[in-house]
Amino acid sequence: MQPWASPSHSLKDEALRFLNYISSPQISCGTPLGDGWVENREVTERPWQICLDERYSLSHRIKNKQCRVYSLGLEIVDKHLEMSLAKRGCEVHCFDPSIKQAHFHDSELRMWYHRISVDWRDPNPAILGQRLHSNTKKLATILNEFGHRKIDVLKADMESAEWKILENLILERVIDEVGQLVFEVHLHWPGFEVSGDDSTVVRYWYSLLKELEQSHFRLFYSHTDRSRPRLFLHRNLFNASSTYTLGWVNTRWTRP
Repeated sequence: MQPWASPSHSLKDEALRFLNYISSPQISCGTPLGDGWVENREVTERPWQICLDERYSLSHRIKNKQCRVYSLGLEIVDKHLEMSLAKRGCEVHCFDPSIKQAHFHDSELRMWYHRISVDWRDPNPAILGQRLHSNTKKLATILNEFGHRKIDVLKADMESAEWKILENLILERVIDEVGQLVFEVHLHWPGFEVSGDDSTVVRYWYSLLKELEQSHFRLFYSHTDRSRPRLFLHRNLFNASSTYTLGWVNTRWTRP
């Protein structure tokens, strides 16, 4: 865990440090999305962005038809980014526990769909309650089962489960195998199995993002969803939105 923002351990100090951090991109991305990458961008519900800067590997891997995209979500609605990348030859896998089939390939959209929910733990088959949710798996388990080593773009909207999932990716070093990370983070409540008082929760959030930085990830994109309630742990603090979309690039993944 990172040191406290102030000796008083106050929520306002922790929140201010955290909000300043997620609102301040650390690097500029010469081409954050690219002309025509998302058709009808003005009607997308969430402005997901990727970095196509020539310094990093993604633009080159797209040109060479070598990129792989994982999209994690619950009833994924906004697939504009996934469809754009699939049209350009990327191998796109969408993980959504709400779909009917276990696995299927949409040949028209050129995307794979899997009835799997990504979690921060694998279910324990000895526990009945967890056995019933056997379609819930850690990302490391999925990569191993699919025979995939690397993910060029990992997009996730996990409705507050993102903090524990991110912690798992860092602890198991799966994050090293990710080129770009685009997460929607939710701040209206602590999230699943995140314990402690509110100041401790925000310190935990901030510490996770600093661990990402230690893993050579740099924030290139931050977007505030103004349509969401102004709630930060059930309070109105600094007029912060309850939802932010953040994008990081792994600066170790440079062009070949």
